[in-house]
Amino acid sequence: MNKTEYKINPIDKNHTTRHILLYLLTFLGISAIAVATTLIVSGGEFLGIQSASGKMSFKILLISSALLFLVFGLLPCLLVFSLLHQTENVFAEKMNLFKDMHWAWSAAIYVAITLILWVFVQMIFLGDAHWIYWFYLLLASVIIFIALIPGVRNLYKK
Repeated sequence: MNKTEYKINPIDKNHTTRHILLYLLTFLGISAIAVATTLIVSGGEFLGIQSASGKMSFKILLISSALLFLVFGLLPCLLVFSLLHQTENVFAEKMNLFKDMHWAWSAAIYVAITLILWVFVQMIFLGDAHWIYWFYLLLASVIIFIALIPGVRNLYKK
């Protein structure tokens, strides 16, 4: 089977659920890049985070924003490309716990789980439950749910 050819699932012939997964990962990536950039530029005021004299130092805000940018911004965008083209990656394959699945599918699950953990740590660290945290918890949960739908799993089985 050619890498650009996809296995046809009779339940989802148009790959609607796969498209939803790709859109959600794209949204996560683009919004995380935007939020991280805004947090750095605004010094945390975007989310009402007091940086210099308040709850969070600018150094911690900068490190947190850089991780947000890389892990939840760039990585999901790269995963979208890899899921679309089913690219091979030897290093990522070694990190894949689901050996019967394409590494990018597994990585999408890992990113969503990491996002859930990230949000909880942020909520505990800041002592606040801003609406955007709840939004990203929901987004991560939906990404996991969509990725686990049999029609999507079948597309990324080896």
